[in-house]
Amino acid sequence: MKKTFQIIFNETSAAELATLPKALQLEIVSQLEAIPDKIDQADPEKFGRLEREGRSLHRFRAGDYRLYFERGDRGIVIYRVLHKNTLKDFFFRSSLPVAEDEALQKNPDFWKLIDGPK
Repeated sequence: MKKTFQIIFNETSAAELATLPKALQLEIVSQLEAIPDKIDQADPEKFGRLEREGRSLHRFRAGDYRLYFERGDRGIVIYRVLHKNTLKDFFFRSSLPVAEDEALQKNPDFWKLIDGPK
């Protein structure tokens, strides 16, 4: 039996999701059910992993959107809901090659983007 978990949107990700049309919001949230218990064994096209200073962040592709989250005991905490063009712009401004999780995890500006204002 699959263990149920909560999906927790932080203030930033909830605001980002709220700007989308309702049908798209529902589509994205319904795709979150596809997050497996063992993310490391999941499809690398849909999932990625970024690590920094002992912190492990996961990327989930839901259509044209990228959701960045951490998995905890109670479920997953979603930090950002970003359109792929937002990330392309970030890559361009940071002079990073597009779609390289390894490059992202080494960039402190990406972690500032995830964590948002303190």
